[in-house]
Amino acid sequence: MRALLVLALVFAPGLARAQSDCIALAANAPSVIPAAFAPEEGVAIRYLDHSMFALTLPDRLMAVTDYNGHIGNPETVPAVVTMNHYHDTHFTRTPDPRIPVVLPGWGTFGHPAAVDLDLGPLRVRNVTTDTRGPFGEGGEQDGNSIFIFEAEGLCIVHLGHLHQELSPAKRAMIGRVDVLMVPVDGGFTMSQEAMAAEIRALHPRIVLPMHWFGPETLKGFLATMSAWPVEILAGPELVVTRDSLPEAPKIVLLTPALFP
Repeated sequence: MRALLVLALVFAPGLARAQSDCIALAANAPSVIPAAFAPEEGVAIRYLDHSMFALTLPDRLMAVTDYNGHIGNPETVPAVVTMNHYHDTHFTRTPDPRIPVVLPGWGTFGHPAAVDLDLGPLRVRNVTTDTRGPFGEGGEQDGNSIFIFEAEGLCIVHLGHLHQELSPAKRAMIGRVDVLMVPVDGGFTMSQEAMAAEIRALHPRIVLPMHWFGPETLKGFLATMSAWPVEILAGPELVVTRDSLPEAPKIVLLTPALFP
């Protein structure tokens, strides 16, 4: 039953949706065990592991990005999870059955994933991109989804397993970017130089590096973005509000940790 619900949500182009706040602003310049912690306002962003982040709203509604089935504390159950399937570190074939909504970022039946889910305080939508094969060969049309999370007046964007420069049309579909989660490995996704150029083109206020495989990889990425200030946090979590967004863009390094 849940699988049918999810497919109905993902592949229902006829459903009328309100205009996205993130796109509009850019153009003009179920039963869940809630998270133990929720911010008084804004969105609490916790870096769990690899490409997985948990986004928690003041009402404790939680979304998890690139969910691979392992978030730590089994008593924490998100309301919605998104997945990409380029590697098995970005998805699971056996998601927790208590999760009400599971959103795959790849298509089925020859159709690309088309996600636009409105949960009231949280809206989740996607923009698809193509992927290449693991050794640079072949690839999959619309094999990756960039997921956009709209909540608390914020536009939070997770690039997934991005392999290519985005077209102006794709960037317009994403819209305004307040917080950008970026794969910075420099090999499996894009070169660090190409990813740095894409970051600049998207104009985020906060960049959260992810998908790095050790300190040397991270240092290499920071070197390509040397003009941007870097804030290093000792823990895994950052609370972001509209008022707390920096005037000048910056990179924030979080220390990944699963839920205790």
